[in-house]
Amino acid sequence: MRHQKRRAAETEGAAASEPHLSFAGHETFVFRYAWLTKAVEAVQTDPEIFSRDDAIVRLGVGKNMVRSIRHWGLATGVLQEEPKSRGSILSVSEFGQFLLGEGGLDRYLEDQATLWLFHWQLVSNRTRSTTWRWAFSSLPSNEFTRAALQDALVDAAKRAGDKSPSESSVRRDVEVFVRTYVASRFSSGGVPEESLDCPLVELELLEEANGLVRFVRGPKDTLSDEVFAFAVTDFWQSTASNRETLSFSDLSYGMGAPGSAFKLDENSLVERLERLEAVTDGALVYADTAGLKQLYRHAAHTPLYYLQKLRRPSAMPALVGV
Repeated sequence: MRHQKRRAAETEGAAASEPHLSFAGHETFVFRYAWLTKAVEAVQTDPEIFSRDDAIVRLGVGKNMVRSIRHWGLATGVLQEEPKSRGSILSVSEFGQFLLGEGGLDRYLEDQATLWLFHWQLVSNRTRSTTWRWAFSSLPSNEFTRAALQDALVDAAKRAGDKSPSESSVRRDVEVFVRTYVASRFSSGGVPEESLDCPLVELELLEEANGLVRFVRGPKDTLSDEVFAFAVTDFWQSTASNRETLSFSDLSYGMGAPGSAFKLDENSLVERLERLEAVTDGALVYADTAGLKQLYRHAAHTPLYYLQKLRRPSAMPALVGV
């Protein structure tokens, strides 16, 4: 309860410090296994593909799905808009090239480290995935209903001074948010690549029963230390780049903090922070001295630097008789 009150207090000013809140773009579709790689390949071939009249034919999906693929490519950070193009010209980001480009680390989303990275990109995106960022960082309770989250987001938009979003827009956004992490009741349970569910369902960050949605808090065994180091460094750069220390509270309860984003309990977060010294070769060191819990930065690296140690997923077994 003490931590819930702290979270609620910090949330009061969080919305006001965020940029324009956005509740649209996905066209009510969650992203699917092949979509992000498809987006990267398409933009590498033609940076204006999503503005073309024949994008439907070239991408092999309907008009709304074309818009949705573009949105998710930008929201997960594998694509970026070129300056002064008003969004008509896109390029593949360094992050997108590293993961999904030709020779990329995990073009077919075989490794859960990749899924954790995409989750982090969504909850740390300040402009394209408001519900994702806000829900993971600012909800004071681990349990909520869709209606309660919708009302909270509308209130957050008002506190931020934004024009009040329509209830239907926020309701659709909340629905897509939940479906990002909770499998459809109609999911076949077959080959993941053929599923209409979002790949992030595999992370088991949310569960739902009887209309109540609950965050699953705990150690997160499939979250690699390299991805955690990436997230900590990204968070540090975006919130306090001029500081050489971050407090445990910053890393646990701050808006967009890794502890909140990955739903780590306090003990699990401490263990993760303590392992950073080995993972980062001493660049990041956690210390608890006389009750002062802080992470120290002894060397500055880009977030991508820490992904260099990730191993490429083993090749898929050959299909016999095909």
